[in-house]
Amino acid sequence: MLTSKCLRGVVTGYPLAINATIINITEVDYNPEFITRIIPKLDWEVLWRAADSIGHSDGLPQTIEPKFEENNEFLKKVHRVLLEVDIEEGNLVCPESGRRFPISKGIPNMLLTEAEVQ
Repeated sequence: MLTSKCLRGVVTGYPLAINATIINITEVDYNPEFITRIIPKLDWEVLWRAADSIGHSDGLPQTIEPKFEENNEFLKKVHRVLLEVDIEEGNLVCPESGRRFPISKGIPNMLLTEAEVQ
């Protein structure tokens, strides 16, 4: 997940809120081994809140299930959120400063002005 900690006056800047205006779903080949390896590296609570904020937490549990690697349905839901849900247009919003970083064509613009840099 991204942070805006480099902004002047921002201590944490994490997690950035997502304000999506255009979301696309793109089918990607399902790879359960990849998903199983990536899950322990995620900040699960932040991922769930992000998915929920854009309306894509359907059936995704708020906590990681024990023995998740054996639950193919769970892995498919995580796969969908991580790899198939694309935010095409919108903003990422710093939780401390309210600074908006525009997302255009799926790419967040996090360039700062000189006055914003610590």
